[in-house]
Parts: sequence; structure tokens; C-alpha cells
Amino acid sequence: MNLPYEWHVGWRYTRAGRAGRRNGFISFISAISVLGITLGVAALIIVLSVMNGFQKEVRDRMLSVISAVEIHEAGGGALPDWQATAAAARARPEVVGAAPFVAAQTLVGRGDVLRGAVVRGIEPAAEAEITELAQRLRDRELAALQPGQWHAVIGAELARLLGVRVGDTITIAAPGGQFTPAGVVPRLKQFTVSGTFEAGHYEYDSGLVLIALDDAARLFQTGGPTGVQLKLADVHQARRVGDELAQALGPAVVVRDWTQTNRNWFDAVQVEKRMMAIILTLIVAVAAFNLVSTLVMTVTDKRADIAILRTLGASPRSIMGIFIVQGATAGIIGTFGGVALGLLVAFNIDVIVPALERLLGVAFLPGSIYVISRMPSEPMMADIVPIAVVSLLLAFVATLYPSWRASRVNPAEALRYE
Repeated sequence: MNLPYEWHVGWRYTRAGRAGRRNGFISFISAISVLGITLGVAALIIVLSVMNGFQKEVRDRMLSVISAVEIHEAGGGALPDWQATAAAARARPEVVGAAPFVAAQTLVGRGDVLRGAVVRGIEPAAEAEITELAQRLRDRELAALQPGQWHAVIGAELARLLGVRVGDTITIAAPGGQFTPAGVVPRLKQFTVSGTFEAGHYEYDSGLVLIALDDAARLFQTGGPTGVQLKLADVHQARRVGDELAQALGPAVVVRDWTQTNRNWFDAVQVEKRMMAIILTLIVAVAAFNLVSTLVMTVTDKRADIAILRTLGASPRSIMGIFIVQGATAGIIGTFGGVALGLLVAFNIDVIVPALERLLGVAFLPGSIYVISRMPSEPMMADIVPIAVVSLLLAFVATLYPSWRASRVNPAEALRYE
């Protein structure tokens, strides 16, 4: 290949230092630097891929219970015409389903045990178009949610906390109160537990009660559905679709997407992911800047070569380019080696982790403690590309000072004792 001689000399210096050669120690230090970059980049890719996998698992479990977008009446009451609101939302191509609901924070109890919970009134057939949970339970547990029957389907963890089973009764206290001659007394209603569900998300398994839509409207005295929930073809578009619907429907309604209704969890995951990326990037930075010591030793070892090149007419810029090529080559090899290793582990973590568990005789995610018993992984291009770019930039920056030092070598001084 017809490349500048700086490339050839730099590549030769990168390959120099085999066993038995005078500069074998320098080659060893260079190999350690490359290995450090490789392991740092691989660790960053693996950790972020696992975090993405856990985030996806929790998000999928969350969205199996709730909708991607919810439309509420601005004052908290019933929507004046929920069918028209649902039709306007369905007109958007991103929306693939719409269903009415009534939701309220209440106290749910049995005997002396009381628990806070969200009671959601639904239409089982329409709800099945929105959430995976309702689709899974439609023909069994949710089939009993008929208006006037006062049946309820509750989370399995809530049932355990209350000590109830299918067929038992629970008491739901509606917000507000009822005025009587004796004063204001709470509105209480008994419901028969017709089934339980387990979504795999503790917040909903321990704090969600599903009842019939008409029963909820009567209990909470709303006069009708208080909102419409929407299913989207792509949940990642929820924020954009929600903002556009809010503008289109006007101030009479409030539109919230799933990232807003679960803001604390969503923000915590994002902050944790950013902090972990910063911490692991420091590992890559340390490995990249090990190239500084490698190149400084190489410059010291090659002073005579540098002097000869200078006497043959090489410019300081050319000398600097030789050592930049050497350092950048090590950075490129380490970065792409790390990307390959990281992706290899990330895509096969479902095989590697069980093998390690069998080898060590331990369980990293015991099923009795964690809902997720396997190690999930989801490599994302949005993470991998920045990791590779940052690693290459750090490696390039690490070559600048040693290369500048090489370009400042005085040929006369270097050759005096040769």
C-alpha cells in the first residue's frame, strides 16, 4: 500500500519488541495498555447492556399493567365525552388501542388489616386491548367483573398482606365521605375477591385492585370514566405522542405518559446508568493514559532512530506523526478488541452466567428473592458507539505529549554517544 512512511515506521514500532529483543519490556507494557483498554471497554459495554436488560424487564412488566398514555379530565372528574376523546386519540397512527377507566387512591381492608391501594375500574374486553395483564386474565379472573356484582381482582402480594383468598370479601373505603345526621362517615363497600394476578412488579402486585368500570363510577360517584388509556405501537414514542395529544385536545384534559406517571423510577434508572457509565469510563481513561508511559519509554529507547531520521530530512511533524500512529494503533486495537469482547459476552450472557453459577455453586439472582431469575442483557448501539468514540479519543489524546517530546529530540545530542 502506498502509505506515508510515518505509518510504516509507526506500525513497525508497534510490532517491535518480541521476546528476546532488547525492548521486550516496552512491548510488554504496551500489551498491558492494550489489554487494559480492551477490558475497560468490554466491561463498560457489558455493564450497560445488563442495565439496559434490567430496565427493559422492569419496563415490560410495568407496561403489562399500565398503559403507555393516559388522558384525564383536567379537574379530576369524569370526562364529558370519553368516546369522542378516545376517537380523537385513535385517529393518530401511533395509537393502536383505547379504553376508559376510573382510578382512585383508597384504603383496602379485611378485618383489622388496612392497606393503601389504587382501585381501577375497567371494562375487561376493552382493557384487554391495552395491557398484557388484562389480555392474559380476560377469560378467567376478569370475566367475573360484571357491573353490579361487586367483584374484585387484586394483586397476589396484596392478597397475601390482607390474608385473603379467592371467594373472601374485602372492604374498600372510597375517598371523601357521606353526609348523615350523625356526621360525615366514610363510604365503604364490600367486594368479593374473584381472582388474583401476579404482574412481577411489586408496586402493582401489592397495591392494585381491579373492579368493574360501572361499580367504580358508582363507588367513587364520578358519573362515568375519569380517563382514557391508550396503547401505542411503540412505547418509546409515548412522550412525543402525549405532548402532541395535549396540544390537540386542549386544556380541558391532562395527558400523561408512562415516563411521567413513573417519573421517580425512570429518573433513578437514568441517573444510575449515567453514573455507572462515568465510573467505568474512568477505567478506560486510566488504561488509555497508560499509553503515555509506554510511548515515553519508546521515545527514550528510539532516540538514536529519531536522530537518524532527522538527519535524513524528517521534520518534527513527521517524527510526531510516527509516535501518534504507534499510540493510536494500540488504542484502535484495544478499543475494537473491547467492543468485540463486550458484545460477545453481552449477547451470550444467558449462557455464560448459568455456566458460572454451576461452576461456583451459587445463584446470582435467586428466584426466591428476585422476580427476575435470569441475567438480562440488551446491547444498544446508542451506548456502544459513544463508548468506542470516547475510548479512541482518550487513546489519541494520550499520544500527544510523548509524540511532541519525540519531535523535540536534538539529533546531535542523541547521536553523541552512539
